[in-house]
Amino acid sequence: MVNRLRSHLREYYPAALAAFHGSGNLGLDSAHARVVLAAASTPSEASRLTRSRLCVLLKRAGRLRRGIETEAERLREIFRSDYPHQLPQVEQATGKQTQALVGQLDAACRSVNDLASATEESFLAHPDSEIITSFPGLSVMSGARVLAEVGDDRKRFADARALKAYSGAAPVTRASGRSHVVVARTVKNQRLASVGYMWAFAALRSQAPRKHYDRRRSGGERHTAALRNLFNKLLGCLYHCLQSRTVHDPERAFAAPMALVA
Repeated sequence: MVNRLRSHLREYYPAALAAFHGSGNLGLDSAHARVVLAAASTPSEASRLTRSRLCVLLKRAGRLRRGIETEAERLREIFRSDYPHQLPQVEQATGKQTQALVGQLDAACRSVNDLASATEESFLAHPDSEIITSFPGLSVMSGARVLAEVGDDRKRFADARALKAYSGAAPVTRASGRSHVVVARTVKNQRLASVGYMWAFAALRSQAPRKHYDRRRSGGERHTAALRNLFNKLLGCLYHCLQSRTVHDPERAFAAPMALVA
């Protein structure tokens, strides 16, 4: 929906793309962008917005009071800048289409927020939530995805190797005669593998997972393979913590490798 709206605005409303760019609180899917575009769906309407009117729109979107004046002045300067315009009737017609697209996007964003709130409430009420969120790189939403795919039946997987194979973190070894090949697993739970990649990538902010990743990279592995190995390591730790009902301990999970003594 955001891509469709951006492509449509590019044809007649470049000021909106300059005002709302990026993602999160700065993108077209942000609450204040949807409120402003619904009130001023054409460049002519946007150029007539006063500073006080913009402040009212930003307050309606729920923006923090501290930055309302600054944001309103920024939007006012952008909307009153010199941009090319379409003919008045063309601008009105495209503005009606913008209102329809913004309405669809607003409904989709509200649905996403409602689903996220319900997911967070259900996940935090689960007894495994404290263990799962103790791992680096797992938040409430990503932890809920992991719990949804792994399940809460402790007898579902015989051991950690079964869980790793189910998620695609464990590689597949093919040996025939003199050939011996180790490849990534393709038959896997795609949803768990997807959240596992984001989990491992976000865990790189922590010191212990970052050292493990750097050690794999220095050994010649590519970025994707090193992240998959880190996901494999974290998944084994998660299986152990869920079985023993203990929270994650990075000092035990990523202990320093012992030097080999002759």
